[in-house]
Amino acid sequence: MSSSPQHATPETSAPSGPVAEDLALYREKFRQRLPGSLDDLHGPIQGVVELPLHMAWSGMTSYDLSNPRQRMGLYRTVLHEGLREDLPRYLNQDLLLRLWPVLRTLVGRTVRTVWEDAFPQLASRARAAA
Repeated sequence: MSSSPQHATPETSAPSGPVAEDLALYREKFRQRLPGSLDDLHGPIQGVVELPLHMAWSGMTSYDLSNPRQRMGLYRTVLHEGLREDLPRYLNQDLLLRLWPVLRTLVGRTVRTVWEDAFPQLASRARAAA
């Protein structure tokens, strides 16, 4: 019997080729949707929000902002599915900043990275909450 390990440890490396190109396109899709500033986000902070079908195509369309789970679900849906013009209408800067430390764990890595790269105050909120 050999004393060498049977399975070599896989090396972690950045994707290359077509995978890297697909990932870059996916990131760019979210970058293009970003508002110019978090100050542009003037969405509601209370009440019931009805999302159009182009965002809420696979589930709930109505979200009660007084319900913490529904509020988080609304923000997750808008971040993933909202178009550039949707973000100022449905997201609120103060609420986004308050929710971000938890919300960032509920959105995909690409969405989280794009938003935190564009708006360092989100990343700093996450670090402060950790």
